[in-house]
Amino acid sequence: MADVKLAVIVCTGNVCRSPIAEYLLRQLLGKTSEWKVCSAGVSAIKGSPASEMAVTVMKERGIDISGHRSRPFDAELASKATVIFVMTRTHLKEIVSKYPFAKEKVFLLKSFHPSPQGEEDIIDPVGLDIKKYREICDEIYACLPGVVEFMQKLKV
Repeated sequence: MADVKLAVIVCTGNVCRSPIAEYLLRQLLGKTSEWKVCSAGVSAIKGSPASEMAVTVMKERGIDISGHRSRPFDAELASKATVIFVMTRTHLKEIVSKYPFAKEKVFLLKSFHPSPQGEEDIIDPVGLDIKKYREICDEIYACLPGVVEFMQKLKV
């Protein structure tokens, strides 16, 4: 089990953005991937389900995330992670501040977007409409081919 490669995707509450990214990335990597993917939140409460709209937009893509349960990002995950992808610069700063040993493995998800424009953060859709959730899902998805390429090149 020592050679398991772990990608951790982090947002705030681990009920919208990071579960969407987690399940999309798992799908892209495929069942035979050497990578394990999970998600967590810097302010997550353990055991919360994915938001109703996150479940809906993923269902539209043929992916069921209804079984997802949130978990807090902690020192154990920071240390076990091979790589950590975050949704915002604030998440990045918080993780690096709390877990300086993880500094070299934390990356802004949006930095893998094929045509990054302006905003570096993927905004939190909590409280917004289904259209915004779809936009955020599309924005996350656009970053993932670059993420997969990066992960495949990592020497671990």
